[in-house]
Amino acid sequence: MSEPADGAAPAARTEASGIDDIPETIATYMRLRGMAPSPRRSRRTRVRRDDENEPFSKGRDPHGVGDVLATLTRTAGWDPQLAREDLVLQWEDVAGADTARHTKLVALSDGTLTVQADSTAWAKQLQLMRAHILSEVLRRFPEAGVENVRFIGPDVPSWKWGPRAIPGRGPRDTYG
Repeated sequence: MSEPADGAAPAARTEASGIDDIPETIATYMRLRGMAPSPRRSRRTRVRRDDENEPFSKGRDPHGVGDVLATLTRTAGWDPQLAREDLVLQWEDVAGADTARHTKLVALSDGTLTVQADSTAWAKQLQLMRAHILSEVLRRFPEAGVENVRFIGPDVPSWKWGPRAIPGRGPRDTYG
């Protein structure tokens, strides 16, 4: 096949691409911009079927921020530490407002929650309420890892300090 000498080759190419009566420069521009079908493009394009990239496939629904953060904390293993922090922050709701005013959480180690009371009377009363407080802690914060609750009295001043402290009871005539 030979091309006619009068310049019919460009017109034949635009007709082959499906565009009639449009100059070749505009037809080329439209073909490159993807506005017109091109026989070369259809040969090069391969159909990809990725289920994860389809717009309405399973698992493509939007998630709320709370759900995303809950999944993140669970997979990262932060749930026990966050439950302990929530226990400290919500101690007033767990123990009650009056009890929370007279107590403070001191430690949580080896499954034992240590609570310090303002007085020995409060510590003794809380020891009697231990089962109720422990069940409330386990109900609200199961991930915290609390197995036991220990109540202690207030810190009392110690006379045994300094480099020259003597072990044992020491002299008993301090107050004359």
